[in-house]
Amino acid sequence: MRLKLLGSACFGSLFSLVRFHLLKMATTAASSLQMATARPCMSSSRRAFVSSAAMLNGNFKLASWTKLSSACHIASTQPFHRSFTSSSLKMDKFVTKAMAGASENKPASGLPIDLKGKRAFIAGVADDNGYGWAIAKSLAAAGAEILVGTWVPALNIFESSLRRGKFDESRVLPDGSLMEITKIYPLDAVFDNPEDVPEDIKTNKRYAGSSKWTVQEAAESVKSDFGSVDILVHSLANGPEVVKPLLETSRKGYLAALSASSYSYVSLLKHFLPIINPGGSSISLTYIASERIIPGYGGGMSSAKAALESDTRVLAFEAGRRKGIRVNAISAGPLRSRAAKAIGFIDMMIDYSSANAPLQKELSAEEVGNTAAFLASPLASAITGGVIYVDNGLNAMGVGVDSPIFEKLDIPKAQH
Repeated sequence: MRLKLLGSACFGSLFSLVRFHLLKMATTAASSLQMATARPCMSSSRRAFVSSAAMLNGNFKLASWTKLSSACHIASTQPFHRSFTSSSLKMDKFVTKAMAGASENKPASGLPIDLKGKRAFIAGVADDNGYGWAIAKSLAAAGAEILVGTWVPALNIFESSLRRGKFDESRVLPDGSLMEITKIYPLDAVFDNPEDVPEDIKTNKRYAGSSKWTVQEAAESVKSDFGSVDILVHSLANGPEVVKPLLETSRKGYLAALSASSYSYVSLLKHFLPIINPGGSSISLTYIASERIIPGYGGGMSSAKAALESDTRVLAFEAGRRKGIRVNAISAGPLRSRAAKAIGFIDMMIDYSSANAPLQKELSAEEVGNTAAFLASPLASAITGGVIYVDNGLNAMGVGVDSPIFEKLDIPKAQH
C-alpha cells in the first residue's frame, strides 16, 4: 500500500531526506515539517535513496533513476533529474554560506609553520646582523626554543651586548615579543675534541675563562642540559686568506678555509646526530661561488663552499638512513653583515645583484631566516639533500644585464 503514494509526495520526501543528510540540521520549521511527511515513504524508498545519494557523488546512472521512478510512480525521470540537480547547486551554496558564517570568529585556515616544542642549536651566531641571527629569529617566531654556539673570542662581547640590551631592537618578533635565547655555548668548530687543540690556543687570552668549546664538548653540554635538539644550523665560515686569488693562496690558508667552512659542518652533524630527534632537520649556509666564478672571493673559500654542498648530499643520505634527519643547504645572496664586510667588496656584490637579478631588490636576512624555518618545519618533510637558492633569482642568470654590451636591448626594469 505504501508504494501507492503520489509521485509528487515521494519526490518531496526524498528531496527533504537528502537535504537533511547533507546539511545535518533543520534550517527552518518548514523543513522539520517536510521531514515529518517524509517518514511514510522512507522505508519503502530506502534503496531508492541510496541511488539518489550516489548521484550526489557523481555516480548517477539511469538504471538507478528507473528504480526510483517505479518505486515512487514517477512517470518521467528527466524533470526530476533537472529539478534535483538545480536544487543540489542551491544547497551547495547554502552549505558554503553556513560554514563561512560559523567560522567568522575563527582564525583563517592555512599552512602555518609551527615549531612549538622544537629546540634548535644554531652554530655561528656572534652578532645581530648576520644570517645566523635571522635564522634564530625566524625559528623563534615559529615557536622553537633557541640555543646558540658562539665563537669563543667573540663570546664575551656577544653576551655583554645581549645583556645590556644592544640587540633588543633586533630581537623583536612579529608578535611584538623579544626573541629569547635559552643558552649560549662557547664553540670553536675548527676543533673536534680537546685533544685537537694546540697549546698556543689553550693559552691564548681570548680563550681564557671559557671551557668545553670544541664540537664534541658542545654537543655533550647540550645533551647534558637539554637531552636533545630537533634542528641543527651551521652558520659559520672562515678563510684567513679570502682576499687572495686562488693562485696566491697557500696550502695552509686553503686547508684552513675548508676546515672552518666545510669540514666543521661534517664534525658538527657527526657529534650532534646522536641527540637530534628522529625526523629532525639540519641546515647550512652556502654561496653561489661554489659553482660560479666570483672574483675577489678567494683563499679557497669557493672550494670550501663547493665541498659543503657536496657534503650536504652525502650527509643527507647518511643522516637520513640512520635517523630520518633531513639535510639541506641555503645558498644565500649577498648581505651587509660584519663577516661579509671583511671580504671588502660586499657593497659591490649587492649592487651587482640588484642590477642583474630577476627581482631587483636588496635581499633581507629575514628572507633567508624564513626559508630556514620552512626547511626545518614539517612542510618540508620530503626535502633533503638540496641547495635552496635565496638570492632574488641571481643564480638563474647567465650574464650580467647591466653590461654596456646589452645597453641597446630593451631589458625591463623593476617597477617601484
